[in-house]
Amino acid sequence: MIVPANGEVELRADLVGADLGGVLVLDTVLVLARRRHGADRPVAPRRGGSVLWSDRTQIRLQGDAPQFPIAIVDFEKTNYPGDAAWHLEIGTDLDVATMGSLLLLVNEKKTLIAEALQRAGSPRLQDKMALSMLYADVARTMVDHALRISEFDDDATYFDETLGATLQELFGRLFPGRSITDVRLAAQESPNLFASQLQAAVKIFEGVA
Repeated sequence: MIVPANGEVELRADLVGADLGGVLVLDTVLVLARRRHGADRPVAPRRGGSVLWSDRTQIRLQGDAPQFPIAIVDFEKTNYPGDAAWHLEIGTDLDVATMGSLLLLVNEKKTLIAEALQRAGSPRLQDKMALSMLYADVARTMVDHALRISEFDDDATYFDETLGATLQELFGRLFPGRSITDVRLAAQESPNLFASQLQAAVKIFEGVA
């Protein structure tokens, strides 16, 4: 490649959307194409393949928070109740990557929710209602799960994209200005009231019209 005088190079690539999801990581590396001879600059790289410069950029393709995979399956072929509409699998290791810790399984026999997910890009009114219920229940499950893990507290720190960081971000959105300790106490002291507070926090059915 010949670099123009202004030093700017424009690169383009077509990526298949169906193969992409979550976070797209772009690594840009400038390497020496072939061995340089001569000793005019002893400290300059001379071996072919030497890395002269590198940069990494991450682009989130779905939403503004770490995503987790969704699978539509026949619950009759699983250990889950055949009449359940969905089930969220969630790990207990808060230091593991979110993408490997969460899996939302949707019962293909429950066509209302299965089709709503397939039409999430252009949902009908009934799709919006189904998705709102799904998102609210997933958030409730994640909150309940986090509160049962004793080491999940206000002093814990986690790397980005881990399950712990994801849960902290979720709590920050649902309960702004409240500590994890305060939320845990509220859930223990008045479970029914807390359930309503959580329902309000996830804004179930908001924007459905």
